[in-house]
Amino acid sequence: MELSAVERDEMALGTGVSRRVMAARLATGLLQGVLLYWLYRAGKDGVWPATAQYLMVPLMMLALFLPVLLVSTLGHMSARKGGAWLATAALVILAMALHDAWRGHHGYPMFDHQAGRSVYAPSQILALCSVPLFFIAQALVLSGVHDKRWVAGYGTYFETAWKLGVQLLFSAFFVGALFVVLFMGSALFKLIKLNFLQELLKEAWFNVPVVFTAFSCAMHITDVRPAIVRGIRTLLLVLMSWILPVAAIIVTGFLCSLPFTGLQALWETRHATSVLLSAVVVLVVLINAAFQNGDAVAGVQTIVRLSTRAACILIFPLTVIGVYALALRVAQYGWTSDRVIAAACLLVASCYAIGYAWAAYQYDTWLRPLAPVNVMAAFLVIAVMLALFTPIADPARISVNSQMARLESGKTAAGQFDFHYLRFEGGRYGKAALERLKQWSAGPDAASVRREATLALALADNQRWLLHKPAAVPISVEENVTAWPAGAKLPASFVSQKWEEVADDRKPNCLDSKKGRCDGFMIDMTGDGANEVLLIDMDSGDNALMAQGADGRWGSIGSLNYGYARCKPLLDKLKSGEFSVVAPKVKELEVGGQRVGVLVRPELSHASCKEIK
Repeated sequence: MELSAVERDEMALGTGVSRRVMAARLATGLLQGVLLYWLYRAGKDGVWPATAQYLMVPLMMLALFLPVLLVSTLGHMSARKGGAWLATAALVILAMALHDAWRGHHGYPMFDHQAGRSVYAPSQILALCSVPLFFIAQALVLSGVHDKRWVAGYGTYFETAWKLGVQLLFSAFFVGALFVVLFMGSALFKLIKLNFLQELLKEAWFNVPVVFTAFSCAMHITDVRPAIVRGIRTLLLVLMSWILPVAAIIVTGFLCSLPFTGLQALWETRHATSVLLSAVVVLVVLINAAFQNGDAVAGVQTIVRLSTRAACILIFPLTVIGVYALALRVAQYGWTSDRVIAAACLLVASCYAIGYAWAAYQYDTWLRPLAPVNVMAAFLVIAVMLALFTPIADPARISVNSQMARLESGKTAAGQFDFHYLRFEGGRYGKAALERLKQWSAGPDAASVRREATLALALADNQRWLLHKPAAVPISVEENVTAWPAGAKLPASFVSQKWEEVADDRKPNCLDSKKGRCDGFMIDMTGDGANEVLLIDMDSGDNALMAQGADGRWGSIGSLNYGYARCKPLLDKLKSGEFSVVAPKVKELEVGGQRVGVLVRPELSHASCKEIK
């Protein structure tokens, strides 16, 4: 029996060629794992190259993405073409990584190190967004090489992209399944008092190389059995296409409800744009699951065809509402990094919305115009991402300029300006803006602006997630805090302290805002003979136990459980003075001069609000 051309290609790839390719792929995966482990240890220990930002960030990005591209390229491109593509990809990665390092926006620390030195890693947004960027680019390049054209046929794009997607999905599944087996093995050996495998699985030097070697192995296995991958893909697409009618009905119901509910409820969520964009992504994926390569019209059921055409139209109003929602937020509060990224996503969504709506009205074809729209959108996604992660459209630069312009024009009051955002979200641009604000001299709140800018610049990198709430003008503690029990007075040093200068994120709102109101209970919680002040916000239940330090300044040393802070019987007892301060049921340990607390079961140490009468 004569074999088809596809079967002959698969057989050839599965014999001699695959052995060489498999060895190269496994070696690539192993080297990738070793390199990433080395970088991980450098970051963990706080040593070179993790301390050199212009080396560490590019190295990590190259180690994460270039080997995967190489594994996918081997066996499908000649050495010359493959080398040219990988060199181009490396240059793009280097450009984005160096810009990421230069702008100084690295997110929260990736490593726990004890060396006391700064370590660097790519920002999370760069690492995450690079996945779809290089997935699309790899599919476009492989398709072009296959068709020997700069722009390949849509059928080739479809085959290559979905094959690559299934490969990545099942390679991740393979790695997970491997570790399930390894953990099962460690449990079995532990039954007979052999813990070597359990200890081995705790070691990064073992886990990291195994993960990436196994991933490369799975990529090879799925690559040399394209018929199996094609079968899985076909089943997946059929199943997804039958979800499309449900999605179309839900979105139609949502849009039809808006005239009756109005858009106000939508705006109050403050994340309407992200939800709308998610709905657009779901519809685009499901539409393409039904459309496939455009040649499957004969096997598509009528309900799926009607739903596909309807879904193509539904994307347009979803995108319009998303654009309107984003425009409202920008007009109210200016640009932020998240809004710039949302605008970029809406630009791509608009391409799909207009193109798919146009395709839906071409009744004489089975949505054939979707093919050029998808190809154009793929190139647009690459262009948009490259703009976002280079100085062309850096979200940090755009957002900092926008926020500064609003402050200078008076659209944002000094008391509402987010200095913390400039410090930790604005990167290099934000720090430069804060340096300008340290010299601010315009308006009646100039002194407050200079003070807040100075405080923001003084924050350490590990204080990124401590939300500092700036106060533009001093507040009156005596007006904001009601002292209890009746007749009690707040300590003079507590009242006179300039709370607007205290960068303490645990301060209740009554120490930050003129509108804040707290109950302040005078209680000696430390047993030193001097009262501490237990502040409980009258509205939110936010609370803090404030104590005076050796330097005479007050600060928070603890807080009540939120359930107690909202417990009316407990608050009534505190106000009337019906309480006493007692020692805990379980004392602390002192080991090596350090205190070690013991967590006590709640039912043994604390009553519930219902039990307080």
